[in-house]
Amino acid sequence: MNPGEREPLAGGDAAARQPDIPREIVQAACPHDCPDTCAMQVTVERHGERRIAIKIAGDPHHPPTGGALCTKVSRYLERTYHADRVLTPLRRIGRKGAGRFEPVSWDRALDEIAQRLGAIASRNPEAILPYSYAGTMGLVQGESMAQRFFNKLGASRLDRTICSEAGSQGLRHTLGASVGMDMEQFENSRQIIFWGTNAVGSNLHLWSRAQEAKRRGARLIAIDPYRSLTAERCHEHIAPLPGTDGALAFGIMHVLIREGWLDRDYIERYTLGFAALAERALAYDPERVAHICGIGAGTIERLAHDYWQIRPTAIRLNYGIQRTRGGGNAVRAIACLPALAGHWRDPAGGLLLSSSGTFQVNHEALERPDLLAGRTPRTLNMSAIGDALLHAAPAVEAVIVYNSNPVAVAPQSGEVARGFARDDLFTVVLEHFQTDTADYADIVLPATTQLEHVDVHLSYGHLYQLANNPAIAPLGESLPNTEIFRRLAQSMGFDDPCFVETDESLAASAFHSCGASPYDWERLRRDGWQRLDLPQPYAPFAEGKFPTPSGRCEFTSERLAAQGHDPLPDFIAPFESMQSSPELAARFPLAIISPPARNFLNSSFVNVVSLRDTEGEPHLELHPQDAAARGIVEGDRVEVFNDRGSFMLRARVSEKARPGVVVALSIWWKKLAADGKNANEVTSQRLTDLGGGATFYDCLVEVRMAGSGTARVSSA
Repeated sequence: MNPGEREPLAGGDAAARQPDIPREIVQAACPHDCPDTCAMQVTVERHGERRIAIKIAGDPHHPPTGGALCTKVSRYLERTYHADRVLTPLRRIGRKGAGRFEPVSWDRALDEIAQRLGAIASRNPEAILPYSYAGTMGLVQGESMAQRFFNKLGASRLDRTICSEAGSQGLRHTLGASVGMDMEQFENSRQIIFWGTNAVGSNLHLWSRAQEAKRRGARLIAIDPYRSLTAERCHEHIAPLPGTDGALAFGIMHVLIREGWLDRDYIERYTLGFAALAERALAYDPERVAHICGIGAGTIERLAHDYWQIRPTAIRLNYGIQRTRGGGNAVRAIACLPALAGHWRDPAGGLLLSSSGTFQVNHEALERPDLLAGRTPRTLNMSAIGDALLHAAPAVEAVIVYNSNPVAVAPQSGEVARGFARDDLFTVVLEHFQTDTADYADIVLPATTQLEHVDVHLSYGHLYQLANNPAIAPLGESLPNTEIFRRLAQSMGFDDPCFVETDESLAASAFHSCGASPYDWERLRRDGWQRLDLPQPYAPFAEGKFPTPSGRCEFTSERLAAQGHDPLPDFIAPFESMQSSPELAARFPLAIISPPARNFLNSSFVNVVSLRDTEGEPHLELHPQDAAARGIVEGDRVEVFNDRGSFMLRARVSEKARPGVVVALSIWWKKLAADGKNANEVTSQRLTDLGGGATFYDCLVEVRMAGSGTARVSSA
């Protein structure tokens, strides 16, 4: 298809004037890193042997989706038919980072990759590193054939920690797994606390249910350092300093225990370690917590009172709070609250961070760990990829990147780019577009989008499995990730039968059966989605039955103690804050957070012009007090900097950011920013307390007018 055909066909209006063209609707699923995992319907026209997608919509019959897609995915045809799609293999002809390539054949690309990887593997296969994350959440196009390839090779393993691992560990050591409430029950809650989440932008379908609860009289509270779109629509917004959520949770606990606002029967029957937790919580009186969090003690008292009195209360927790040093412990502390107050007794009470642990994924069948043949390769943490590329021993000699864009999304971006710029590093990138990372590749391989391949999905926000059927043939010479790794395996001489398994067969093996409802891929593919075999309404812990070793909500964790951690949750101060690092804070007095821009999803969709035009340009939210101290007014070009790097944005002066905090909505492709940089220039590669996660929101900076040599900060 040539570019001139794409635009009119993507919109659907031109096709509507030709009713004689055959059409059909294909069941699909949104692949992106979002808890909603929407069921989609793609309208396709047949033009002879060619199929063209002309419309994409939410499935009106899928309960979580309800027919609605977010602004981003409703523009998915613009992404699939984008004029800048990479549609042929590319080979670098310029310096790394310059983004200059020439087209090559698949045979030539695969031969070169196999030759380079084979030579490295003959010396040490652990010098080869995969780098991937959630560019697709599909179980087939994610870590199935790809992981088989790296297991057979004996490559270094990647610890995929960049988004959720600290929070996942916090849940695992408290509730037993990444499990929680059914999102369909939120409309029945009497109070909903949005804790570290902008649901309007990142959890739209749960927000719709919260709006229904609000119409029925529910109270909505947002806890967030930033007055997000969600906070603006809640009855109350509480703005603690970044990294202090664990202290706030302990402040609430303190009041609950002090006042006797406890479901003692639930605690006695279904929890473990209450006495030790209570002793720790009593040290966090509201006055102490108010000082830590930068909020009023009365706010903590009122929040605890309402948490006890208003029933049922649901907490929608999200991953923003765990992107600081103490993130895992913060999640642990918050996850204790529903058991203390007994909110788990009601289907519309409790907590939801992730539902992914409810699904029984058959990882062994998909990834084939037996291909390691007893080897235990080293593991490198993706949240410190800059350090790994520059300092790991033995050195990383080759990186294969898929489903990710590390040069844009990984912390301390300057170091990441320096690592990828190494002349002696061989880099292969599977991509749809020439991203910041693709610019550093030696070989770029064209991958298919969701409309062009088979996949199967779970959700981390609801309880439905989903199928994705290909709506159109792959554009140009693009191939599914699975097929690319099949061909790489063949080029490397891997003759194991598992490397010729089809995508349909992979999808059929993706899940273990769940209860009385066996997993049936053919039925799922036909229907598009299926709820797990769980009761409705679903109250997962009404009678305990936590998937922990004790079967209880574990306020104290023997597993953590065995790993050398404190068995109790606690507040762990940020690496970078006025309280924990006063000398650093004297030089860089502002905390920065970089939550998702509404029209982007991590770094996906940034190159869709209609969405980028809606966002405008990179901007920095500053409180009027902080702006005035620096002589900054609305619209000024400003520079954000610390010892790790700097980047420039346009100032927006408002009270959306609390004093002492600046907000840079992200993640922009660096090449699409005026200065070629983004917020990750200033973030750190330091890791969280649990899970080794990234600490994106544990970061101090200073802000000055662009072009000024020194910061102008008032002594007031």
